[in-house]
Amino acid sequence: MAVLNGKVALITGAASGIGKCIVDLFVKNGAKVAVVDINEIQGQEVAAAYGEHAIFIKADAASPDDNKRMVEETVKAFGQLDIAVNNAGIVGAFAVVDQYGIEDWKKVIDVNLNGVFYGMHYQLLEMLRHGKGSIINISSILAEVGVANSSAYCAAKHGVNGLTRTAAWEYGKQGIRINAVGPGYIGTPLVTESYSEEVIQELSSRHAMNRLGTPEEVAELVLWLASDQASFATGGYYPIDGGYLAR
Repeated sequence: MAVLNGKVALITGAASGIGKCIVDLFVKNGAKVAVVDINEIQGQEVAAAYGEHAIFIKADAASPDDNKRMVEETVKAFGQLDIAVNNAGIVGAFAVVDQYGIEDWKKVIDVNLNGVFYGMHYQLLEMLRHGKGSIINISSILAEVGVANSSAYCAAKHGVNGLTRTAAWEYGKQGIRINAVGPGYIGTPLVTESYSEEVIQELSSRHAMNRLGTPEEVAELVLWLASDQASFATGGYYPIDGGYLAR
């Protein structure tokens, strides 16, 4: 059953990894999708694969103006906005707090936290026009725990969870559901290009299932939250982490 028939979705960070898999699953389930990414070449390729069911929008998630524009272009192309997935994110630098560069800190917070706020700000304005919508913010297991040398990333993702829960209370009575998904370590370029093979093996061992997750597994959870099947789900943080947080 195509659970997103007639729906229009906007997905940031959609040119690769988890975002790309979400695009694929959403289109297969009947949605029209705005593929948003700063990487124009890869983003164009992803959108082109789905013909009239997708458009590409080049945008920087850390820019308030770009977030406003991506909503406007989505509505112009497809007439509405029903679902938003704020997925764009970066790992950032690795250092202890007193050695963490100020500009490195600002960059991670700008993309991973401010970008989610900017996105929601404009997505909500559009969803309020027709009194319904579903927003899914891609958070992390590191929104619930700390890890050495990743202070900016952990702080940003903790902030995403707080923002998600607060907004869910603010807009629940207006028909808009807002949730966060917390992937464990997933086998995407964000992880495989940031860590050595030795580190990846060690990261795998931290999960009860002794492996990294796949972007397809995360996309399935996002699909459920986006669909009307999750009609009573709001304000939630949904880890999909192979048991990482179970210890």
